[in-house]
Amino acid sequence: PDRRPERVQLATRIMDASDEIDLIGLMRTLWRGKLWIALAIVAATFIGGYYAYRVAVPMYSSNATVVLQNRQESIVELEGVLSGLSGDQTTLNTETEVLRSRKLIKKLVHELELIKDPEFNKTLVEPNRYSLGSLKRLIAGLVLPSDEQTAASDDAILQATVDQVLKALSVSNIPKSYVFEITVLTSSAEKSALLANKLAELYILDQLEVKFSATEQATNWLTDRVADLKIDLEVAEAKVSAFDTRIELMSPEALEALNRQLKNQRDRVAEAIADADRFSARVTNLEKAERSGVLENMAVAASDGNLTRLLELVNQGRVASEVFIERYEQILRRTVLERDRAQNQVTALTMSVAELEQKIEAQSSDLVELQQLEREAEASRLIYEYFLNRLKETAVQQGIQQADSRVLSQAVVPTEPTSPRKSLILALSALLGLMAGSGFVYMRSMFHNSFLSAEDLEAETGYTVMGSIPIIPAKSRKELLDYVLKKPNSRAAESTRNLRTSLMLSNIDSPPRIVMSTSTLPSEGKTTQSLLLAVNMAALGRKVLLIEGDIRRRVFAEYFDIKEKKGLVSVLSGEARLEDVVQHDESLGIDILIGEQPKINAADLFASAKFSSFLRAMRDTYDLVVIDTPPVLVVPDARVIGQHVDAILYTVKWNATPKPMVRAGLQMFESVDLQVTGLVLSQHNPKGATRHGSGGYGGSYSGGAYSGYYDN
Repeated sequence: PDRRPERVQLATRIMDASDEIDLIGLMRTLWRGKLWIALAIVAATFIGGYYAYRVAVPMYSSNATVVLQNRQESIVELEGVLSGLSGDQTTLNTETEVLRSRKLIKKLVHELELIKDPEFNKTLVEPNRYSLGSLKRLIAGLVLPSDEQTAASDDAILQATVDQVLKALSVSNIPKSYVFEITVLTSSAEKSALLANKLAELYILDQLEVKFSATEQATNWLTDRVADLKIDLEVAEAKVSAFDTRIELMSPEALEALNRQLKNQRDRVAEAIADADRFSARVTNLEKAERSGVLENMAVAASDGNLTRLLELVNQGRVASEVFIERYEQILRRTVLERDRAQNQVTALTMSVAELEQKIEAQSSDLVELQQLEREAEASRLIYEYFLNRLKETAVQQGIQQADSRVLSQAVVPTEPTSPRKSLILALSALLGLMAGSGFVYMRSMFHNSFLSAEDLEAETGYTVMGSIPIIPAKSRKELLDYVLKKPNSRAAESTRNLRTSLMLSNIDSPPRIVMSTSTLPSEGKTTQSLLLAVNMAALGRKVLLIEGDIRRRVFAEYFDIKEKKGLVSVLSGEARLEDVVQHDESLGIDILIGEQPKINAADLFASAKFSSFLRAMRDTYDLVVIDTPPVLVVPDARVIGQHVDAILYTVKWNATPKPMVRAGLQMFESVDLQVTGLVLSQHNPKGATRHGSGGYGGSYSGGAYSGYYDN
């Protein structure tokens, strides 16, 4: 066995319990409140049934399905102005929103005149004069003029009607398909089918209208564009013709020949320049040699054979030098003439090249401009022909456009309402009732501040519960004694026997001789318990003394017809002997020592040496002494008396004594190093204990197989 102090054991149990969920305890708590749970289930089921059968309006659901045709047959081999829809998820989501668009719903409202239907136009239903809607209409009437108020009201009614239709409508795409399901939920089966079918029809018509409108717009735009392009083409061609007649333009081949001629002329210019430079250098050399006056130099500069022979003749003296000089000057004049002729040729050729370049440049510029005009005219012609073809294709497309969707199945008139689902409502109501009742019971248990079972009391305090005493069906304390005598096998008697057994076995080697009974607060049944324990021990042939230790209240007189006014105080003070004041009850078989009003403080009296000596004497005289003491939280008498007793029984009233006060009372004893022997759960209701799922100890079970063990 665990030999640790009980408070340490309790703390350990609490710490262990905090780390796990006590399912058994939870189920026990719910079982204790089963009547509340059953009541909650019945109430919730009744409310749900009343709503399902009396309040809820039957609603009918009808479905129409539309399939998206992502592949369309082409009637003509032309590219369509409007291509068919693709089948990707984005397109499917877009079409779902188109089906729920306010534009389409407005068409539905106008087509079926839903604005006259009270189910969708809530203004047709007579409102409560004190409702929020009436207040809004009153404010609008005060703020807006009558004309604006009417216009705003009509538009608001239309928008509100559209909102109501959208609430009754749902559109969904069947996964992994091109099928859309249109579901309408209204209070009329025929109306639901009509709305679903009409919306599918309007959706397909809307697709055709969009395509026809787009084709018409394309045709109109292309017609205007073709007319403009035709004018542009005519203007471009006119510019080409005017330019062509205005200039003298040769062909590109002739222009190429001019370029070749220009190249030849440039080559001749280069040759002429070279010749002119050569002749100029010769003239310079000749003139230089002439100025030198040396005939040999002049002959070398002239490089002429005849002049060389003349030089030889001159040197021989056969010819005069004047002949040599005349011949030299002839050579010089001829060279100058050749130089001038070469320079004139360079000038003439250069002018010819410049004229030729100018002519080529002018011809090239005109040719480039003409080609540019021709290209522009050709581009205008191509664009004109392209748009003309598109116009013809678009004209062919008119009248053969097809919708991108088709109705897969028409909505049928439902034969049974979709809602309310009465069985489901009842089941959910019962489930909600179960949850609400369980929650209420659990919360009530969490906030319950008293003890409902011996197990709870033992777990909360850490002390052993030795027994539980049920309520005794007696109207007064005197009737209680009659009940005990007449029913020796009652629940109370059996519970007391269990308490007696537990008390005597609490210390087998040295059974308690002096037992003290106390409680936390007054009226918890400690006096009744003391009396029952004394009577039960006396029934075993034991000599028992019952002492009224609560000398401040003195309630023994309400149990017994005792005329003697002296009692415990007189014995302790020496004014009377025990045998003179003790009362013996023949019917109960016990001795009774009542209390008196002391002249000193009661706690001081019990703390005296005389009281200690008195108890030692009673220990030798009686087999068992039972002391009924005051509540521990009211006065300190119990803690003082407890210093002299063998066992302390601490009484806790069932479903009454607050838990914090019980813990505080036990702490009072621990503060003076007193160990409470055991706890007693008193005045518990057997039926209530069964209802709460707790029987306790001491034969307090009721009903079923246990009822045969008791007199009542």
